[in-house]
Amino acid sequence: MVEGVGDEGRWWSAAEPGFWRQVVGQLGTALIVVDPAGRILAVNPAAERLLGRAAAAMRGEDAHDLLHRDADGGRITREQCPLLRAVAERAEARGEGDICLRGDGHLIAISWSASPLTDDGVFMGMAVLFTDAAGDRSARRERAAYTRALEDLTERLTLVAEITDVLGQTLETDEALARLGRLLVPRLADWAAVDLRVGSGEVHRVAVTGPEGRDAAREDWRERLPEAGEAARSPLVQVLNGGDPVLQRDADVAAPAASALAAVHSGFLRAAGATSAVTVPLGPRRQITGALTLVRTDPAHPFDTSDLKVVSDIGRRVGLVIDNARRFGRQRAVAEAMQRNLLAPLPQPGRLRLAARYQPAPAGSQVGGDWYDAFERKDGTLALVIGDVVGHDLTAAAGMAQLHGILRSLAWDHTGPPGAVVDRLDDAMPAITTVPMATLVLALLEGSPHTGPWTLRWTSAGHPPPLLLTQDGQARYLEAGQGLLLGTPPGTGGGSRPNATEPLPPGSTLLLYTDGLIEIPGSDLDTGLARLRRHALALAHEPLDTLCDQLPARMPPGSTDDVALLALRLPLP
Repeated sequence: MVEGVGDEGRWWSAAEPGFWRQVVGQLGTALIVVDPAGRILAVNPAAERLLGRAAAAMRGEDAHDLLHRDADGGRITREQCPLLRAVAERAEARGEGDICLRGDGHLIAISWSASPLTDDGVFMGMAVLFTDAAGDRSARRERAAYTRALEDLTERLTLVAEITDVLGQTLETDEALARLGRLLVPRLADWAAVDLRVGSGEVHRVAVTGPEGRDAAREDWRERLPEAGEAARSPLVQVLNGGDPVLQRDADVAAPAASALAAVHSGFLRAAGATSAVTVPLGPRRQITGALTLVRTDPAHPFDTSDLKVVSDIGRRVGLVIDNARRFGRQRAVAEAMQRNLLAPLPQPGRLRLAARYQPAPAGSQVGGDWYDAFERKDGTLALVIGDVVGHDLTAAAGMAQLHGILRSLAWDHTGPPGAVVDRLDDAMPAITTVPMATLVLALLEGSPHTGPWTLRWTSAGHPPPLLLTQDGQARYLEAGQGLLLGTPPGTGGGSRPNATEPLPPGSTLLLYTDGLIEIPGSDLDTGLARLRRHALALAHEPLDTLCDQLPARMPPGSTDDVALLALRLPLP
């Protein structure tokens, strides 16, 4: 009786005396019971099957003498028997790979475990469980193989997911291919090469990535590839012409080339020491942008059909990323060209000097709607404009073009304050533009362009404040005249836009800029403004073009926005 089992356990042993006999009889694991002398007392059917002996023929026999043998079938001394030692010590024991003699004369390797049996503290013998060691090893091998297969599948799925995530973070083709190479080598391959369709039928090898310690000259093997007809027998040609992905074994890799393009591809495989390779299309079958080739150099670990499926999936995803990057590049080029063409040449009235710069967003970022303008109004007053349309795409660039033209028209012959002009622009914007919201500063410089004195009148629609640099080494922001953004819902502001006035001393410099110059990820706006003030003050006595060139260069990297900068310098007496 096991203590603590409770009434249910007592019911099993007392109310059903045949219960445990039934359990042992149906047990799928071989079981024998031996007495304190090592003689067999009981044998279950599973043991009969494993040992090839009837229970009746084994009962009363010495288990060691009857069953235990060495690897050659010879008898083993009793002193060497671990089961007899366990019986003598009345202790639990187990063994692995011991040999037993079956009734049919065959030897069988077994694994066993033995536990002592007691009745009211009296040692009654041992219960011994047997299993076929060879079967156990086979099962373990199967489990290990299954585990390895699951781990391999998990690693491949993780790689595909990681590639999708990493490539989705860039819209630059070169950066996407560089990231792809770092992900594929050495996790999936020893070498990787990417060939892209360029223009009408041309193919360029644009990226080659190898292992650490590689021959760097091979990795620089990037060039325009020879043309090849559709009938050429080459994995690369087949894939580029819409064929299925190709798996090349050792013999296929060494096959002679049938065309100039095939020769280049085969030369790369030989130079890399390929023992197997896969070549898959980039993109879906109807929109192939190129081909991806992966190489393995270890003959003991070649590519197989499961690898081909994984690489094909990667190829489709990479093709879509490249296609998106190309589309983005075309849109970006159009937007940049639009912006640059609309940024008209600056006037140079009298002794006043103007300079401006437009700096597109860094590679990988979308084009914004930043712009500047300067023109003489009908009455001779100089108008200065800096603005930023909300958004970062071709639509923002188009909106900037709309505001540019409308503001010029409204300001050309208007004699009122700048706030009134911007109010009219704000009223007209929803009706005749596609711009949802925008910021800008409109400033009017009053005074003779030759002798002055000069007064600046301005209004700001939610834009960063102008920066005034004076000859005596002072730099301050003109923070007055701040109003709401263009496109703010009607009634929010409650009245006309504010205007501000500031006399400008001779020799001073006025800077108008967009937020791309002061906003850096991880840094707050006050820090950006302080940084701009410090660098601008250091450049205040430089020629105006030098100031406009060096000021953006001195700001820390990291901005993802474009930058517009407009500078005005007044003459000295």
